[in-house]
Amino acid sequence: MSTVSCRSGEKKEENPLLDIEAWETPYRVPPFDRIRPEHYLPAFERAMAIHDAEIDAIVTNNDAPDFRNVIEAYDDAGRMLEEVALIFEMVSSADMTDQLMAVQENVMPRLAAHSDRIGMNAKLFEKVKSVYDQRLSLSLEPDQLRLVEKIYTEFVRSGALLGDADKARLQEINEALSLASVEFGRHLLAENDRYRLLLGSDELEGLPTGVRETAMQAAREIGEEGKYLFTLSQPSMIPLLTYSSRRDLREQIYKAYLRRGNQDDDLDNKRLIADFIRLRSEKARLLGFESYADYVLAEQMARTPRAAYELLDEIWTPALERAGQELAEMQPLLEADIPGATFESWDWWYYAEKLRKKNYALDQEMLRPYFSLENVRSGIFFLANRLYGITFRPVNVPLYNEECSAFEVLDADSSHLGVLYFDLFPRAGKGSGAWCGYFRAQSYRDGERVDPVVGIVCNFPRPAGSAPSLLTADDVETLFHEFGHALHFLFHDVKYRSLADVEGDFVELPSQIMENWAFEPEMLEQYATHYRTNDPIPADLVRKLRRSALFNQGFATTELVAAALSDLDIHSLTSAEGLDVNAFEHRVLAERRGLIPQIEPRYRYTYFRHIFDGGYSAGYYFYLWAELLDQDAFDCFRQSRDLFDRTIADRFRREVLERGGEADGMTLYRNFRGGEPSKIPMLRSRGLWTEPEPEPEEEIEMPDPDDF
Repeated sequence: MSTVSCRSGEKKEENPLLDIEAWETPYRVPPFDRIRPEHYLPAFERAMAIHDAEIDAIVTNNDAPDFRNVIEAYDDAGRMLEEVALIFEMVSSADMTDQLMAVQENVMPRLAAHSDRIGMNAKLFEKVKSVYDQRLSLSLEPDQLRLVEKIYTEFVRSGALLGDADKARLQEINEALSLASVEFGRHLLAENDRYRLLLGSDELEGLPTGVRETAMQAAREIGEEGKYLFTLSQPSMIPLLTYSSRRDLREQIYKAYLRRGNQDDDLDNKRLIADFIRLRSEKARLLGFESYADYVLAEQMARTPRAAYELLDEIWTPALERAGQELAEMQPLLEADIPGATFESWDWWYYAEKLRKKNYALDQEMLRPYFSLENVRSGIFFLANRLYGITFRPVNVPLYNEECSAFEVLDADSSHLGVLYFDLFPRAGKGSGAWCGYFRAQSYRDGERVDPVVGIVCNFPRPAGSAPSLLTADDVETLFHEFGHALHFLFHDVKYRSLADVEGDFVELPSQIMENWAFEPEMLEQYATHYRTNDPIPADLVRKLRRSALFNQGFATTELVAAALSDLDIHSLTSAEGLDVNAFEHRVLAERRGLIPQIEPRYRYTYFRHIFDGGYSAGYYFYLWAELLDQDAFDCFRQSRDLFDRTIADRFRREVLERGGEADGMTLYRNFRGGEPSKIPMLRSRGLWTEPEPEPEEEIEMPDPDDF
């Protein structure tokens, strides 16, 4: 491990990222207590140099190319770089500082160039192609054959077949895209951080006590004693939109949310979006594809944009019709409050909640006391134990932020499976939304399993006053969802690192299937207890919750599908010439498809981080494609009449969760389910399926007795 001398003659603190193998932390988790922002850049530089040397060793090996000295060696290369990058990405997304942002801006284009040097290395590709061409005669195991084919395809998609001039241009494009991604994320983070709606005690009409206490605490933390702070983070904004009877305040905060990256100032993202589309479409053409959407989907389960559009279009029309019915039900409520007023997008949450109370006698605030964060997490641990036999034990390990917590995950036989971090509350410098990722991915080294270190990051309401963090029903589903990703990562048992990843439209299956258990009565019995009295959630409240399961699904589905369609539409462009981002969005959603003005897409382009800074470009449809699978898979549990059926869960773990990308997603799914998935459970779960009328029984003409 290297050290640097100071002028005083003393040695600077050693950089732990330069010698990862020497870590002596429990379970070899990252020593966050010793890692400093200034350690990342030297670690990236060292890791890239080591990776270059590993690649050079493959290229200069004079032995005949074979699976071991080319494919296996390539798969094993770059371990240090992967681990440094994973740690940096997880920490910077959850705890961004000016120092980390400077590292990100410095290193991202260098990483892109490093990747291109390898992907376009003609001598390396020649060796890979040699093994690929003889793959069918090498007596390879199925996972080895898939590894050869996947690595070969990866090189082709990285430009290995291009001429020198086109390779140089592709490198320029990739570097520019990496810089644009960093800038887009930086703008959005700054937009989120700079907006503050400070209210006085006379401006809180309609807000429940818990919402007020949380806002007061948030204001106190920024030195505004006696005020109430609301921000653009979902746990802060959504309660204001849902409960505030001050329509002007609802309008103010929602318009600020919608305007992010779209204010023609130094944080505007419209130019960046045009650059993304120009560069991505050019990249696709260089690689032989008509559009960037064609390029992306060629490696997904859908295979083509047409297949993705077919699914989205099948959902769009009934969802929009249902949303129109929901709007018609809410319009009289607005009319009663403000005669002659036009229903606007910032009215939807408020009047939907009023309608929920009217139709189901259910107030979301009635549920929150039963959904304390600790209880919900305990319920999820219970579910994982019932399904898979695993357990969770709190551990004392280094944390990158003092608000985090960590658990050792023990398999059914009490062996160590991995470590799981939780980072659950919003703060400055933290990305919005929720996600799950690795600090270290599962792999094998020298025949031994390297156990994963996984993190779940969310933005849930903070504890306020004497109350713990109390979740909404949506928050509960979010935690179940991200925990599903964590299980997928923890259960991975993949021999080759390059086979860990699955198709994008398959990756949400393990997460979304977990949501199905969240509000089942058998699950609610385990975790839904009142945070003060410890009384179980009343049966009547459970019935109301389940009866309202399809409530507002027209809105929820429409805003989701609108975002997926707008993503596919902009990435199906073959040129960005003359692209007006706002006009294009309006044209494809409102003019072409009839999106009503009272519903905004879940993400507008200028803050659509998933597709411009999050790996979901031309892939936001992934959620709905995977939902088709998750609903069909959960139907398997329903049909068994045991929602905790261990036999089915073990098969799901064995055929889906453990295998990563050792086979294509549909093959994995068929192996689990024993057949093709059905769309009906998904459409039914969203209230979009109309049961066909039973065909009338055919009348059977009885013979005349006189004929005998």
